[in-house]
Amino acid sequence: MKLFPHASCLALLLSCAAAHAGDLAIRVDDVKSSEGSIMVAVYDSADSFLKRPAKVARVPASAGAVDVLIKDLPAGDYGFALFHDANGNGKMDRNLMGIPSEAHAFSNNAFGHMGPPSFEQTRFSVAAGGASATVSLR
Repeated sequence: MKLFPHASCLALLLSCAAAHAGDLAIRVDDVKSSEGSIMVAVYDSADSFLKRPAKVARVPASAGAVDVLIKDLPAGDYGFALFHDANGNGKMDRNLMGIPSEAHAFSNNAFGHMGPPSFEQTRFSVAAGGASATVSLR
């Protein structure tokens, strides 16, 4: 009998948590070919940026533009990195100097000097109702 109040509280908490999650719609422009996939990693803090993604997605590439939907992100600040895995090997290819050789982009179309941008440069907010972003591969 004591479990019922706890179970209803848990159900209420779960429904409230789901109500505060939104979807992130990303439009990726300048996709050069339909080979391979677009790989996306979404990060929720500066500490995890480019190390431990909060969410990941992989969608088939399509020449021109590709739409990616990241579902159920809790409201908050995020940054994302993505690349066109044209050869389908599941990783970002780099040249001998360590520079990415596959087309890539970051949220806010940010780019860094002598390396990737910081989380602060890529940071954007997702509200409970969701968010959208458009980036161009380079």
